[in-house]
Amino acid sequence: MTDAANTEIRKTALNARHHASQARMVPFAGWEMPLEYAGITSEHHAVRARAGLFDVSHMGEIEIAGKDALLAVQRIACSDPAQLQVGQAQYSGLLTPEGTFLDDMIVYRMAPSHFLLVVNAGNVAKDFAWISEQVKAVGNAAAIDSSSRYALIAIQGPSSLDVLQPLTGAELAEIQPFWFSYGEVANARATIARTGYTGEDGYEIFVPPNMADKVWQAILDSGDAAGVVPAGLGARDTLRLEAGMRLHGSDIDETTTVLEAGLGWMIGWTNETFIGRDRLLEQKASGVSRKLVGFEMVDRGIARHGHRVMQDGAAIGVVTSGTQTPHLGKAIGMAYVPLAQSSLGTTIEIDIRGRVANARVVKMPFYKKGSHA
Repeated sequence: MTDAANTEIRKTALNARHHASQARMVPFAGWEMPLEYAGITSEHHAVRARAGLFDVSHMGEIEIAGKDALLAVQRIACSDPAQLQVGQAQYSGLLTPEGTFLDDMIVYRMAPSHFLLVVNAGNVAKDFAWISEQVKAVGNAAAIDSSSRYALIAIQGPSSLDVLQPLTGAELAEIQPFWFSYGEVANARATIARTGYTGEDGYEIFVPPNMADKVWQAILDSGDAAGVVPAGLGARDTLRLEAGMRLHGSDIDETTTVLEAGLGWMIGWTNETFIGRDRLLEQKASGVSRKLVGFEMVDRGIARHGHRVMQDGAAIGVVTSGTQTPHLGKAIGMAYVPLAQSSLGTTIEIDIRGRVANARVVKMPFYKKGSHA
């Protein structure tokens, strides 16, 4: 993670716009970012019912190109990038040899020998150093940290297509989930991906930083009648948790394997060269001893990151994420627990600031697109 205390705080191309909109700004992963505008709860509800607009320009972009680019990406991504067509994307993991997470990322195939990796903001320097070292071992391929070339704006929610379509000649309905296209948005050249981190349908739009403010304002103007609002990191976190999406640094990190995190579906076993594959094959054969589960509180209280999961007075696990969810109206969370306590319906105990409260293991995701509280 970036140490904000030792580095100058960075600002996205939309920083002035956030201040003008009276957003509550906070330091995050070395960046000054909007936590909320009108309020986390109202922004969360807007995304579920209509649409919200997010500045995610703090995310990192690393490009890999060259004759052997596919071989390089197959080495560092635990999915199987060979399965990607040009214009398609994959959720994947950047793993250690132990099958644990250096980071999670989305891999975009821009051309047969050109890939774009979108990584977490706090991990860009670490990821780029790791990736560059691995690419050297492959052959004719090069990695470039191209983060400064992109501003990234996300519109998320059921009204996203109707709001964005008037601003672009690209046929948005033809872009399938985890595919992308090229075009202009509000006269800015853009890459438009049907991806997101909220559990809703929507688009993430890569534009040149000098065009970000124009695009941002054009989307808000287009969505004014539909009730589209700017949304901050707070709502992004509650939305992703309802959708059961893991957060690197909380739910997944260098101590947690892909299988323990319940993300085995992302593994491309046909990719025989990715780092960590051997260890994951061993774990797949022997079985995991612990598992990330979703839970909802039975007793009053909100479990938070770092709270202990207890049994008979002893700690048996830890809460990785937790909140009172605006849409579902429940206190929910995720925790690593021993396999014996991971079955649906199992009661677990959580130490909430010295008070033990009961919770129940439930199926994830907690929320699915189109469902209601």
